[in-house]
Amino acid sequence: MLTALVIVFVLAYAAIALEHPIKINKSASALIGAGLLWTIYALGSADAKTVSAELGESLMGTAQIVFFLIGAMTIVEVVDAHNGFQVITSRIRTSKLSTLMWLVGFVTFFLSSILDNLTTTIVMVSLMKKLLDKRDDRLFFAGIIIIAANAGGAWTPIGDVTTTMLWIGGQITTAAIMKGVFIASMANLLVPLAVIAWVLRGKPVVPPARIEGNSDHAATSALERNTMFFMGLGTLVAVPVFKTWTGLPPFMGILLGLGLLWLVGDLLHRKKEDEDKQHLTLTRALSRIDMSSVTFFIGILLAVATLEHTHILQSIAGWLDHTVGRQDVIVMLIGLVSAVVDNVPLVAASMGMYSLTQYPPDSFLWEFMAYCAGTGGSILIIGSAAGVAAMGIEKIDFLWYMKKISLYALLGYFAGAILYIVQYNLTH
Repeated sequence: MLTALVIVFVLAYAAIALEHPIKINKSASALIGAGLLWTIYALGSADAKTVSAELGESLMGTAQIVFFLIGAMTIVEVVDAHNGFQVITSRIRTSKLSTLMWLVGFVTFFLSSILDNLTTTIVMVSLMKKLLDKRDDRLFFAGIIIIAANAGGAWTPIGDVTTTMLWIGGQITTAAIMKGVFIASMANLLVPLAVIAWVLRGKPVVPPARIEGNSDHAATSALERNTMFFMGLGTLVAVPVFKTWTGLPPFMGILLGLGLLWLVGDLLHRKKEDEDKQHLTLTRALSRIDMSSVTFFIGILLAVATLEHTHILQSIAGWLDHTVGRQDVIVMLIGLVSAVVDNVPLVAASMGMYSLTQYPPDSFLWEFMAYCAGTGGSILIIGSAAGVAAMGIEKIDFLWYMKKISLYALLGYFAGAILYIVQYNLTH
């Protein structure tokens, strides 16, 4: 049975990694993999009740992450529908490419820590089309946006799906991850940013000849934009506070915030005709969230759960400890692998490989895992959701990114990793 489980998981994983060449959506591969793995486990087990109970336990953990993601994605869609991000982007003005690069890098870094790296990348790469005319300039900016978004997402519990998974799973806590990983994440951004800004020194910003309006967005007033922007961001920032204050899971806080945002939105638009406000409603936002990504998370988390319950992951952890030995090297290797394959199943697998009894919350393993898995995906454009999104928007070539950006991302990755190890050794 164990051999069959490993073969099915490897095949599903390969299909996920090769999503673009084989033209099969990774969500389909993940769901089929999860279904087959649990079927094999159930048929090969003598105790059906135990398997059922384990599936229920896994489903509860998966549902918490999924509910949180749906709530967060919907809030971001509502803010975007109201042109709320103009509150930030309208303030980005400069005539030098290198200065603009620094501005975009820092805005992306901090915005990603509050929203998430995928949404921030979409917002910032789309903004570059309004600010820059030359495609070559936009491609370099897309590269730094990917690095900055992944670096920014790694140091907060709501900035990246992987850190959210570790946070909800109890492996990290809000204050500790922000304090522990911030410096490493900042180094991950500053090193490539400094080099690329130096490469672009002296070059002027060439704006597009004509700035086109965004037809996807309905016209909104300054009051509507500001209200939804600050309330949306306030809700996301308040979730960790809610968890600490009440002890309830984060998804409950995000659902409460979503309800309040829905109420405020309805009150803001109550005097408008139905056709004027339909693009601004929460109902519309719910229809625009990326359900394909949500179903992928469901499939991959349930698939990995079977390897955890059958103790396959613990065996792999034991083999790594015996073969490699050094925990920091093991985690850095996991981060490098996340440049090739999706970091969500990697982190899910790591959570199953190492127990909280052996490695308590906020230990070196979990914090370093959050950093490495979060930022390692920047090394190749297919290694993170942010990279794939930018690739789609700007039609970035895989080989172009590897030649022009990968080395900078790799330098940033190792700079942050070394800084984290030094910082940890000095403070513990």
